[in-house]
Amino acid sequence: MDIRFSVRLPVDSQSVPFVRGLCRQALEHLGVSPDVVAEVTLALTEACANVVQHAGDHAGYEVEVAIDDRLCVISVRDDGEGFDPAAPAGVEDPLLGGGRGLLLMQALVDRLHFQHDPDGGHRVTLEKRLAPTPLRLVDPR
Repeated sequence: MDIRFSVRLPVDSQSVPFVRGLCRQALEHLGVSPDVVAEVTLALTEACANVVQHAGDHAGYEVEVAIDDRLCVISVRDDGEGFDPAAPAGVEDPLLGGGRGLLLMQALVDRLHFQHDPDGGHRVTLEKRLAPTPLRLVDPR
């Protein structure tokens, strides 16, 4: 079974838990293991939080989710200024987490891709291989 959806969200902090919940429900419905669900939703949370924190005063951003039996692909697109993901992170304190979102996303997903769209927008794409929840054997006794 495949699940695909796209949502346009306002650039505000309330949009982040909303889209995270949509994604979590879709993954759980497909029987994805809880550990993978947690990793995907945390990476999505970070990508959306980056938009909310850094995109500026724009009308909104878009999240596209495509999930099949083997792969989850999430694209987060906004019209903000963008940034250079190859540039070194700032000097924020690593214990406070500032400036470490890219490293976190890289650790959680199998592929992280940034692109500047021709129409001026910016997109981050997260890809994660999926594993179904292991079947539990029932004791016949």
